[in-house]
Amino acid sequence: MAKLNLLLLCLCIACALGVVTSQHKARKLFVEMQKEKDRAQQMEVEWGQLQLEQSTWAMPTRVEKIASRQLQMQLPKGAQIQFVRMDQSGVSQ
Repeated sequence: MAKLNLLLLCLCIACALGVVTSQHKARKLFVEMQKEKDRAQQMEVEWGQLQLEQSTWAMPTRVEKIASRQLQMQLPKGAQIQFVRMDQSGVSQ
């Protein structure tokens, strides 16, 4: 009977250690998941900021201002504009 009690005690201790180990792993994974969620949220905020920055940099008035001031570009006059007509086969006329 003492051997059976000792065996049951060992099994009980092994099960308790298994429960503790699995709970510890679950908590570590939960903490890691929370960190990744926070990181994903930070990346979403950064993505929104980048989209806003891109729309600011690509504003037509800004592009036109840079083209005229830094690159000395200007709109062509009416006589400088040429139209190229394409036939249905894609060859220019």
